[in-house]
Amino acid sequence: MTPFAALHRPGAPLLLPNAWDHASAVLLADQGFAAIGTTSLGVAAAAGLPDGTGATRAETLRLARRLGREPFPVSVDVEAGFSDDPAEVAALAGELAAAGVAGLNLEDGRADGSLAPAALHAAKIAAVKAEAPGLFVNARTDTYWLGGHERETVERLDAYQQAGADGVFVPGLADPAGIAELVRQVEAPLNVLLSPAGPTLPQLADLGVARVSLGSLLYRLALGAAVAAAVAVREGRSPAGVTSRAPSYTDVQRLIR
Repeated sequence: MTPFAALHRPGAPLLLPNAWDHASAVLLADQGFAAIGTTSLGVAAAAGLPDGTGATRAETLRLARRLGREPFPVSVDVEAGFSDDPAEVAALAGELAAAGVAGLNLEDGRADGSLAPAALHAAKIAAVKAEAPGLFVNARTDTYWLGGHERETVERLDAYQQAGADGVFVPGLADPAGIAELVRQVEAPLNVLLSPAGPTLPQLADLGVARVSLGSLLYRLALGAAVAAAVAVREGRSPAGVTSRAPSYTDVQRLIR
């Protein structure tokens, strides 16, 4: 078991904040988070590209190579692998492993709002594990986001586990009873996306969750804070309330190396 895999403990979940660039990653790591993820939305939006369309392979790799040199474990969101060819997804995994990345997040949702065939997604997972067995593969299914149901979710997660997935991820699942039932039915560590209106981190721990991701939440909050500060200045108000927790110029410079 890799050190990153060991952080996935049911009942004592890994809280994984998701960064969108080098600065956000190192600032989060400096706060003591055990590992850092990336958010595909943040990476794509920062490059002026749409999320979930396979358009950001180069940007994702560039960030992964920079973060892979840092002392903290990094899990990279690679959307659906930027290809429907398992061999091409495996090649990407090999590049990530060579860059020093600890894991990747691989989703079965498609830009058109459909789900990829489970067999295809399982083939991608198997190809990745064959190419880079040390990478922690977090297999994501978008069934709850795309109108699926519990039975389809379990069937997909079973197929992904059999293909070699190290963890499974079901964003959109926020019902405590549903989470507890899924924990009972799957063998791999369960990852959920924190919902501001859903269970808290301690409650998710009690349900047996092994990993809690923040997804694009931090990126969207950062954008909101930046816009709010600019609007406050334009309207003659002090942005102090918005910016009171912002790192200083010196803080940022200290951490960028």
